[in-house]
Amino acid sequence: MPSGLFLATQEPWILWSWLSTHGQLFVDATVQHIELTAIAVVVAFAISLPLGVAAHRWKVLRNPVFTVFGIFYTIPSIALFVLLIPFTGLTVLTAEIGLVGYAVLVIVRNVVVGLESVPADVIDAANGMGYRPYRRLLQVELPLALPAIFAGVRIATVTTIGLVTITAVIGLGGLGELILEGLVSGFRTPLVVASVLSVALALVADLTLAGTQRVAVPWSREA
Repeated sequence: MPSGLFLATQEPWILWSWLSTHGQLFVDATVQHIELTAIAVVVAFAISLPLGVAAHRWKVLRNPVFTVFGIFYTIPSIALFVLLIPFTGLTVLTAEIGLVGYAVLVIVRNVVVGLESVPADVIDAANGMGYRPYRRLLQVELPLALPAIFAGVRIATVTTIGLVTITAVIGLGGLGELILEGLVSGFRTPLVVASVLSVALALVADLTLAGTQRVAVPWSREA
């Protein structure tokens, strides 16, 4: 691979002959990118949903929850990895702690917003029909809050796909590793192709979730 501190201006943006023999690099990097993103979003959602419900149900918890994860969200990703490495090493766990922490704030806020958007008269009607709080939450409040929750998951997913590239600094960046390698070596092909794939991955994920929302929450289409 050509070497140099900066991008070599004499080379084409994409060296097709090199790309044709190194396609598996991009396949493997894309798979790792998807895996890191999926794990982070799924874990963040599993944490955020009960936290959001609790923050909505017991108002005293709202400020502490938002404050803790708000502070976490303000920590630069590279600085966070540096702080974690002495305890968790250069591992997937280090990457996922950061990715999950950043995604939780986005999702938990939308869970709270979605639950608060449920009309009071709908809740009164459910109470009048004899719904207990747990049944009302599952059958009335959460379904009506789904559009806002889906919006939070979409934002968190797209944001996480971008953040995964930063984990290249600990050797787990998926497409970010190829971007970093191309930037450091001055070889444009992995830099350009991995950047395009990363953007495409974010677009595909967002469109997929948008389509899933249209199917799962048909009453939100007009909104």
